[in-house]
Amino acid sequence: MRLQTALRQGSEILASAGIPEPRLTAEVLLCHALRRERAWLYAHPEHELTTVEWIHYGRYLHERLQGRPVQYITRKQEFYGREFEVTPAVLIPRPETEHVVEQALKAARGARRVLDICTGSGNLAVTLALELGAAAVGTDISFAALEVARRNARRHGARVEWVQCDLASGLSGRFDLIVSNPPYIPLEEIARLQREVRDYEPRLALEGGPGGAAFYPRIVREAERLLAPGGWLIVEIGYQGEQAARCAFGPAWTDAATEYDLAGWPRVVRARFAP
Repeated sequence: MRLQTALRQGSEILASAGIPEPRLTAEVLLCHALRRERAWLYAHPEHELTTVEWIHYGRYLHERLQGRPVQYITRKQEFYGREFEVTPAVLIPRPETEHVVEQALKAARGARRVLDICTGSGNLAVTLALELGAAAVGTDISFAALEVARRNARRHGARVEWVQCDLASGLSGRFDLIVSNPPYIPLEEIARLQREVRDYEPRLALEGGPGGAAFYPRIVREAERLLAPGGWLIVEIGYQGEQAARCAFGPAWTDAATEYDLAGWPRVVRARFAP
């Protein structure tokens, strides 16, 4: 089968199953099967798929039809201009989380020590270590997630130390900046999530308890123990989490602000530690 035909048939199969962006998805999966970039597909429409390439492509299409996210099939996702490895052990980095990076660069450009709580794939810790030229620490309760994060740091040459613990319970010392993309999906909404999220992404990284607010008070308490005076805490929130996140900050905090994403939803809450 020629590449052009394989791409057309894959797109039709995905479209008939109601898979979003069927053409783009077919392109990505075919590229992954061929181990080629997308531009190569259009430069070589006459390419005849080998048996091995066709088998891989068919398997990837089948996995996507079952609901498996494309990123878990290809094992990669771009974040802030860099490619990160992702596996089912970690949450897939979203473009919205780049707002955390942007706020960190705006508020704490001079930070020399950075802590990323609930690091997952390490996308925030690695990105901030590189963008700020800082030493970073990433924590996660999942050892499997930290293994992924460690590989991502090694791939990008980032100076990050990884610690397995509940939030920041295993740490001491002082940090200039703490960031976190904690679990914030309300418990009562988990069952209504898209199947790609509900059935494939780690629930440990999704569920934020009743109302989705369970982690913010705990993270603020850890930040009060670990932040240097004048340091910043920046957390990602869900559409319903602004009030809970801001209420977690007590009298030791100042300059609290909410930042919104391109869709107009509250996405990031930040505050400066001023004991």
